[in-house]
Amino acid sequence: MSPDSPPDTTALLREASALAPVLTALRQDLHRIPEIGLDLPQTQQRVLTALEGLGLEITTGTGLSSVVAVLRGARPGPAVLLRGDMDALPVTEDSGEPFTSEHHGAMHACGHDLHVAGLVGAAHLLVARRDEIAGSVVLMFQPGEEGPHGARLMIEEGVLDAAGERVVAAYGVHVVSSMVPNGVVTARPGTAMAASDQLYVTVQGRGGHGSMPHLAADPVTVAAEIVLALQTVVTRQLDAHDPVVVSVGRLAAGTVDNVIPATAELDATVRTFSPEQHAVVPGRLTRAVEHIAAAHGLTADVVYERGYPVTVNDPTEVTRAERVTTALLGPDRYVTAQRPVSGAEDFSYVLQEVPGAFLFLGATPQDADPATAPYNHSPRARFDDSVLPVAAAVLAGLALDRLAQGGSPTVG
Repeated sequence: MSPDSPPDTTALLREASALAPVLTALRQDLHRIPEIGLDLPQTQQRVLTALEGLGLEITTGTGLSSVVAVLRGARPGPAVLLRGDMDALPVTEDSGEPFTSEHHGAMHACGHDLHVAGLVGAAHLLVARRDEIAGSVVLMFQPGEEGPHGARLMIEEGVLDAAGERVVAAYGVHVVSSMVPNGVVTARPGTAMAASDQLYVTVQGRGGHGSMPHLAADPVTVAAEIVLALQTVVTRQLDAHDPVVVSVGRLAAGTVDNVIPATAELDATVRTFSPEQHAVVPGRLTRAVEHIAAAHGLTADVVYERGYPVTVNDPTEVTRAERVTTALLGPDRYVTAQRPVSGAEDFSYVLQEVPGAFLFLGATPQDADPATAPYNHSPRARFDDSVLPVAAAVLAGLALDRLAQGGSPTVG
């Protein structure tokens, strides 16, 4: 296979479609047994079983329930990585699906069960082409995407070097249950998803009687002022063309109406869309919080926690994704995203290390309107299994196309 000989996309999609019953059964089996966080023993075992007999070099994580499978091509060459996350959410399912969650309080509400099945499908497609492949493919089955930094932990355990050398590119596909029409792939160069951080503030005051606030030091009014001031920092100290979103999701103080409490607390999520804003925002917000408290003679304890970084797509790899997807599905099935998604993704850690692309695939049920269907993370979210062959073919096609390029670096 050479750069002038791209993958046979017709055969890829045909073979992926033939795998649909197997992939659907796997996805629905996973959907019934959602597990949360880094420890996913049942999910891990299902993945290991699904990969049996494919001739892959398989290892499991030491600090988390990850699975890494390396496919060796018939000839030497570079290595690429394909990723599928495996964990579920602490959501009680209300989707009405016949294969609904059997684990109360847990649900695959973000479609990670489809990601696993799609990656298993890609493994089958690539194994069938082993004799054509010059290089290796690392299959990254990852727990702990929904908060516990599973991708970062897998990097620390060596996933990027699992083939014996650093992968030259990495790709991931994420399904969405609305907003994108069924079977349509979308991506954009540069920022694809936001960074997500957390701001925790405790205003330290002095309690007293509600009828005599002058004898106390009221933290509630200071906390209220801080909530508004955070928005002023966003609109007056930060570039409006490089957006920042600060949303206070929790504000708590006191026990009854006539007692001024000693403390007030607020928690906020902070979303940024560039590494530059991600770097300066913590200092700006912390300064505003502390100085407002000081202006009222109070103090504020501020904890700013870094979450996932900005997910940044390599422009050349997005061009590859458009070319491969268009060849597979036709020109009407790829759409360039006009703006980043304000959610966050820990595949960002992988894309900080190697060039790659993170794509979205519409899995809106065919009986639903993408504009109104419940979105990912909703207890009512439903995903259409008919897109599983598409996910498998796109992932396999990206790997084959990049390996056909050989060891030359991606230039973004």
